[in-house]
Amino acid sequence: MATPKTLRTCKQGHQYYKSSDCPTCPICEKLKEPASGFLTLLSNPARNALLYYGIDTIEKLAEHTEKEILALHGIGKASLPAFKKALEEAGLNFKIN
Repeated sequence: MATPKTLRTCKQGHQYYKSSDCPTCPICEKLKEPASGFLTLLSNPARNALLYYGIDTIEKLAEHTEKEILALHGIGKASLPAFKKALEEAGLNFKIN
C-alpha cells in the first residue's frame, strides 16, 4: 500500500505533495538546475555533490582524478560517460594519478 502524500510548503513558499520524510522541495530543485554547461547532463545528486565541493566548471573537474570524483557522495559510475564526454568536448581529461 502506498504512503499517502501530504501537502507541504518549503521555506520559499512553494507548495508540493510528498509521501516521504524527505524535506527537499521539488520546485526549488528544478529552479537550481543550470541552463547550460556540463552540469546539465547530470542527475541532481551528482550535480549537488560537485557543487558542494566547488566543482562548477569543466576545468575544475579536470583538476581531479576519476577516482577522486567517484569517491564523492552522490557520484556514481553512471555519471562517468557524461563527465568523459564533456571533458573530451572541452579538450580536457581527468587528472592522471
